[in-house]
Amino acid sequence: MTRGRKPDLSKSVRGGSVSAIRAGMPGTLPNSDEPNAAHISKADRLRPDELNKLERKVWNRLAPQLVMLGRLKPHFVDALADYCSVHVRLGIAREYLNENEWSYVTKGRNGEQSKMRPEVGQLNDDWKKMRSLRGDFGLTPVAERGLSTDQPDLFDDGWGDI
Repeated sequence: MTRGRKPDLSKSVRGGSVSAIRAGMPGTLPNSDEPNAAHISKADRLRPDELNKLERKVWNRLAPQLVMLGRLKPHFVDALADYCSVHVRLGIAREYLNENEWSYVTKGRNGEQSKMRPEVGQLNDDWKKMRSLRGDFGLTPVAERGLSTDQPDLFDDGWGDI
Protein backbone atom coordinates (compact mmCIF):
# COMPACT_ATOMS: atom_id res chain seq x y z
CA MET A 1 0.00 0.00 0.00
CA THR A 2 1.32 3.41 -0.87
CA ARG A 3 1.80 5.96 1.83
CA GLY A 4 1.89 9.71 1.91
CA ARG A 5 -0.30 12.42 0.54
CA LYS A 6 -2.35 11.55 -2.49
CA PRO A 7 -2.44 14.05 -5.39
CA ASP A 8 -5.60 16.07 -5.87
CA LEU A 9 -6.72 15.01 -9.33
CA SER A 10 -9.54 17.56 -9.49
CA LYS A 11 -7.02 20.39 -9.93
CA SER A 12 -5.35 21.44 -13.16
CA VAL A 13 -2.86 18.99 -14.66
CA ARG A 14 -0.18 20.36 -17.04
CA GLY A 15 -2.18 22.70 -19.19
CA GLY A 16 -5.68 21.33 -18.74
CA SER A 17 -8.14 19.95 -16.27
CA VAL A 18 -8.57 16.21 -15.77
CA SER A 19 -11.99 16.28 -17.42
CA ALA A 20 -10.57 18.19 -20.42
CA ILE A 21 -7.74 15.68 -20.74
CA ARG A 22 -10.19 12.80 -20.69
CA ALA A 23 -12.28 14.53 -23.33
CA GLY A 24 -9.20 15.02 -25.55
CA MET A 25 -9.71 18.78 -25.86
CA PRO A 26 -7.05 21.05 -27.38
CA GLY A 27 -4.43 22.31 -24.98
CA THR A 28 -4.35 19.04 -23.06
CA LEU A 29 -1.85 16.23 -22.81
CA PRO A 30 -1.59 14.04 -25.90
CA ASN A 31 -3.27 10.64 -25.66
CA SER A 32 -0.26 8.39 -25.15
CA ASP A 33 -2.41 5.26 -24.99
CA GLU A 34 -3.01 5.25 -28.74
CA PRO A 35 -0.43 4.23 -31.34
CA ASN A 36 0.42 6.86 -33.93
CA ALA A 37 0.91 6.44 -37.70
CA ALA A 38 4.55 5.37 -37.28
CA HIS A 39 3.56 2.53 -34.93
CA ILE A 40 0.83 1.37 -37.29
CA SER A 41 3.19 1.53 -40.27
CA LYS A 42 5.86 -0.53 -38.49
CA ALA A 43 3.27 -3.11 -37.42
CA ASP A 44 2.09 -3.37 -41.04
CA ARG A 45 5.67 -3.88 -42.26
CA LEU A 46 6.26 -6.64 -39.69
CA ARG A 47 2.97 -8.49 -40.38
CA PRO A 48 3.59 -11.94 -41.90
CA ASP A 49 1.92 -12.61 -45.28
CA GLU A 50 0.55 -16.02 -44.27
CA LEU A 51 -2.00 -14.62 -41.79
CA ASN A 52 -5.59 -15.16 -42.91
CA LYS A 53 -8.27 -12.44 -42.75
CA LEU A 54 -9.35 -13.14 -39.15
CA GLU A 55 -5.76 -13.45 -37.91
CA ARG A 56 -4.90 -10.16 -39.63
CA LYS A 57 -7.76 -8.52 -37.76
CA VAL A 58 -6.24 -9.61 -34.43
CA TRP A 59 -2.77 -8.50 -35.63
CA ASN A 60 -4.03 -5.05 -36.65
CA ARG A 61 -5.65 -4.60 -33.25
CA LEU A 62 -2.64 -5.65 -31.15
CA ALA A 63 0.56 -5.13 -33.13
CA PRO A 64 0.55 -1.29 -33.26
CA GLN A 65 0.03 -1.17 -29.50
CA LEU A 66 2.88 -3.64 -28.93
CA VAL A 67 5.15 -1.64 -31.27
CA MET A 68 4.33 1.51 -29.29
CA LEU A 69 5.22 -0.26 -26.03
CA GLY A 70 8.45 -1.65 -27.51
CA ARG A 71 7.32 -5.27 -27.20
CA LEU A 72 7.14 -6.19 -30.89
CA LYS A 73 10.51 -6.57 -32.54
CA PRO A 74 11.25 -8.42 -35.79
CA HIS A 75 12.34 -11.57 -33.97
CA PHE A 76 9.02 -11.70 -32.04
CA VAL A 77 6.83 -11.68 -35.16
CA ASP A 78 6.37 -15.47 -35.29
CA ALA A 79 5.26 -15.59 -31.66
CA LEU A 80 2.67 -12.86 -32.22
CA ALA A 81 1.50 -14.61 -35.40
CA ASP A 82 1.03 -17.77 -33.29
CA TYR A 83 -0.97 -15.72 -30.79
CA CYS A 84 -3.23 -14.43 -33.58
CA SER A 85 -3.74 -17.96 -34.89
CA VAL A 86 -4.58 -19.40 -31.48
CA HIS A 87 -6.88 -16.46 -30.72
CA VAL A 88 -8.89 -17.08 -33.90
CA ARG A 89 -8.95 -20.86 -33.37
CA LEU A 90 -10.22 -20.36 -29.83
CA GLY A 91 -13.03 -18.14 -31.05
CA ILE A 92 -14.05 -20.62 -33.75
CA ALA A 93 -14.04 -23.51 -31.27
CA ARG A 94 -16.18 -21.58 -28.78
CA GLU A 95 -18.65 -20.62 -31.49
CA TYR A 96 -18.90 -24.23 -32.69
CA LEU A 97 -19.43 -25.58 -29.18
CA ASN A 98 -22.04 -22.95 -28.35
CA GLU A 99 -24.01 -23.96 -31.46
CA ASN A 100 -23.56 -27.74 -31.11
CA GLU A 101 -23.61 -28.39 -27.35
CA TRP A 102 -20.51 -28.80 -25.23
CA SER A 103 -21.38 -32.34 -24.16
CA TYR A 104 -23.33 -35.39 -25.27
CA VAL A 105 -24.96 -38.35 -23.52
CA THR A 106 -24.07 -42.00 -24.15
CA LYS A 107 -25.90 -45.07 -22.93
CA GLY A 108 -23.98 -48.16 -21.98
CA ARG A 109 -23.77 -50.89 -19.38
CA ASN A 110 -23.18 -48.24 -16.71
CA GLY A 111 -26.29 -46.30 -17.69
CA GLU A 112 -26.33 -42.81 -19.12
CA GLN A 113 -23.09 -40.86 -19.04
CA SER A 114 -22.53 -37.28 -20.00
CA LYS A 115 -19.27 -36.74 -21.89
CA MET A 116 -17.52 -33.66 -23.17
CA ARG A 117 -16.99 -33.34 -26.91
CA PRO A 118 -13.41 -33.80 -28.16
CA GLU A 119 -13.50 -30.19 -29.35
CA VAL A 120 -13.64 -29.09 -25.69
CA GLY A 121 -10.21 -30.67 -25.16
CA GLN A 122 -8.85 -28.75 -28.15
CA LEU A 123 -10.38 -25.53 -26.83
CA ASN A 124 -8.75 -26.10 -23.42
CA ASP A 125 -5.39 -26.77 -25.07
CA ASP A 126 -5.67 -23.61 -27.17
CA TRP A 127 -6.65 -21.61 -24.09
CA LYS A 128 -3.46 -22.75 -22.33
CA LYS A 129 -1.37 -21.72 -25.35
CA MET A 130 -3.09 -18.36 -25.49
CA ARG A 131 -2.57 -17.76 -21.79
CA SER A 132 1.13 -18.49 -22.18
CA LEU A 133 1.49 -16.18 -25.18
CA ARG A 134 -0.41 -13.42 -23.38
CA GLY A 135 2.15 -13.61 -20.61
CA ASP A 136 5.04 -13.51 -23.07
CA PHE A 137 3.82 -10.24 -24.58
CA GLY A 138 2.62 -8.70 -21.32
CA LEU A 139 -1.03 -8.69 -22.42
CA THR A 140 -2.41 -9.10 -18.90
CA PRO A 141 -2.01 -6.67 -15.98
CA VAL A 142 0.16 -9.07 -13.98
CA ALA A 143 2.35 -9.94 -16.97
CA GLU A 144 2.74 -6.26 -17.84
CA ARG A 145 3.84 -5.51 -14.29
CA GLY A 146 6.42 -8.28 -14.61
CA LEU A 147 7.83 -6.71 -17.76
CA SER A 148 8.32 -3.25 -16.23
CA THR A 149 11.93 -2.14 -16.03
CA ASP A 150 11.58 0.15 -13.04
CA GLN A 151 11.88 -2.69 -10.57
CA PRO A 152 15.17 -3.10 -8.72
CA ASP A 153 17.30 -6.18 -9.26
CA LEU A 154 16.74 -8.48 -6.30
CA PHE A 155 20.01 -10.32 -6.85
CA ASP A 156 22.33 -7.40 -7.49
CA ASP A 157 25.71 -8.54 -6.22
CA GLY A 158 27.70 -5.49 -7.34
CA TRP A 159 29.54 -7.28 -10.16
CA GLY A 160 27.72 -5.23 -12.79
CA ASP A 161 29.63 -2.11 -11.71
CA ILE A 162 33.02 -3.55 -12.56
